[in-house]
Amino acid sequence: MSESVVSSTGRVARRGRRRWLTPGRLCGVLGLLVLALVVTGQSPELSGWENVRSLWQAGEAPASQLMHYAWWPRFFVAVLAGAGLAVAGVLMQQVLRNPLAAPTTLGVATGANVAMALALVFTPALMAWGREWVAMAGGAVAMGVVFMLAWRRQLAPTVVVLAGLVVNLYLSAVATVLLILNPETLTGLLVWGAGSLTQNSWDGVAFLWPRLLVGGAVAVALLRPLAILELDDANARSLGVSLRNLRLGSLGVAVFLTAVVVSAVGVVGFIGLAAPAIVRILGARQVGHRLGWGALLGALLLLLTDLLVQRVPGIFATLLPTGATTAALGAPLLLWLIPRLKLGSDKPHEHAMPGSRHTRPGQLLTMLAVLCGVSLLLALMVGQGMSGWHVLPSADVLEWRLPRTLAAAGAGIMLAIAGTILQRITGNPMASPEVLGISAGTAMGFIGAIYLLPGTTSTLTMIGIGTVSALATVGLVVLLNRRSGFVPERVLLTGVAITALFEAVKTFVLSGGDPRGREVIAWMSGSTYFVELWTAVAAIILAGILLIVTRPFARWLDMLPLGAPTAGSLGVAVSRGRLVLLGLAALMTAAATLIIGPLSFVGLLAPHLARMIGLHHARIHMLGAALCGAALMMLADWAGRQVLFPGEIPAGIMASLVGGAYFMWGLRRL
Repeated sequence: MSESVVSSTGRVARRGRRRWLTPGRLCGVLGLLVLALVVTGQSPELSGWENVRSLWQAGEAPASQLMHYAWWPRFFVAVLAGAGLAVAGVLMQQVLRNPLAAPTTLGVATGANVAMALALVFTPALMAWGREWVAMAGGAVAMGVVFMLAWRRQLAPTVVVLAGLVVNLYLSAVATVLLILNPETLTGLLVWGAGSLTQNSWDGVAFLWPRLLVGGAVAVALLRPLAILELDDANARSLGVSLRNLRLGSLGVAVFLTAVVVSAVGVVGFIGLAAPAIVRILGARQVGHRLGWGALLGALLLLLTDLLVQRVPGIFATLLPTGATTAALGAPLLLWLIPRLKLGSDKPHEHAMPGSRHTRPGQLLTMLAVLCGVSLLLALMVGQGMSGWHVLPSADVLEWRLPRTLAAAGAGIMLAIAGTILQRITGNPMASPEVLGISAGTAMGFIGAIYLLPGTTSTLTMIGIGTVSALATVGLVVLLNRRSGFVPERVLLTGVAITALFEAVKTFVLSGGDPRGREVIAWMSGSTYFVELWTAVAAIILAGILLIVTRPFARWLDMLPLGAPTAGSLGVAVSRGRLVLLGLAALMTAAATLIIGPLSFVGLLAPHLARMIGLHHARIHMLGAALCGAALMMLADWAGRQVLFPGEIPAGIMASLVGGAYFMWGLRRL
């Protein structure tokens, strides 16, 4: 009884400590900050009244015209876009009962952006018909894929977010292919797609406000039915509510609002996640209150971010995308939310991975070795030329293909071993260097080296920088999940946030207009085009050494999936073992990422393939995964050269398209 009283008193005390900060007060503080920035940010060449009058009338002075046609339209576009995304986020979170549901985390914004890129490249006439409908179609398809992947698990929060992650990454790979093949058409779309609020007329405001008004009015009309979703499905049905129609209608409104904003200003990250989450944490429990306060907070957050972006000195203020800035601010918010999530029994377990134990693993390894040999011969000997397909190419062609093929094989081996280690340490079949954010963290280190250390980016230096950044990423994952006992789904959601932060950093780099951005694009796409022979040989040797070094830890890898208590009782030094194995995985990820970029899904796909054919013991599992990874990357490099000949899809992107499809198939089977 006393414990109950103490617990109740503690809850009352906590409510009392938080009572001073409410959604209204937070919006008031942000409103005062916005007002201060507005007053100090207007044109100093005009008087206060002239600045205000420029809102509805452009004077003869250039400063007045700049305020009327650029500053004020940008102000109102930020307000409208922030409110629209926040309303979409409230609807998604309410319908899915998922605190991490948002236009960006569910792939809706990325799907809308890719749909518009496809329309610009292949059917520009559709854009004249109505760009918001093109964007809406792309967003609806992306959300439909997420639902298809998570429906079997009853839209469990973790599975929904993981499905949104893989759909986002898959669509990003598609967008990268489009950008590589159509640079002239899509170069402007790159900055715009990152969420640029720059305006030169009132057209953006005129486009947004009537459409967002209609969508907002429908959302308000749905408030009473949406409140019923606070109940479970059985009680809601007993009240005569058609849950399917309500969910489809509400999500349709959310997709429409997102598509309208994306079609006008591009992808603006995390406003749809941050605003609803913050107002709910501050006490707005009813869906009507969350909708109202969320819309106001979303408008203030995006407006405040944009006003701060405009304070950046020089031309960079014009090129710096507000959408990427909000993503950079929203990723830490997501990291803060993860420990506060109440997750049920929706985590994937290792026994969910298909495949039975094979009685003769030696034969399987021999077959995989033969497959690697066939893949090597195919990549070296068979290809297209100006006169068509040919076999047994000339010595010059062979000399050009050999480094690429060996480098792809070495990177595939290292990512496959790293993925095997991570899956066994976490006991989770969805773990891999790409999904846990280790590849993204490594990529941020590489990008920093390219921009901050010009002229010193030798291969060894880059591997060292990549390893340090990979270890730092691993350390962040460990730090954020230590208290929860490294619950697999929380570890994976941490990877989601780190990957989102990387996407923001990448967008900053690519939208800045720096010539080094082309180098970053080429490297991120995973092209082996510029690999030299000595680098390829070094990659193969390093992969072999790391495979040999990892083999003595096979016993640990067999025991760790059983859980820390069981592994410890069997003589495994759990903490030291995890640290050593994570360090090896980080080193392999850094070396492979240097060759084929930050995303390939080979670290996820190869261990699964090895297990599916019956290789379960850690030692043979690692060896089988290494052979699968080598074959996959060699085939990806070869296929990327042939599919669009004489054009080329980089090996990393080709592997992403194949591996992402498998990831989605794996989620569907969970």
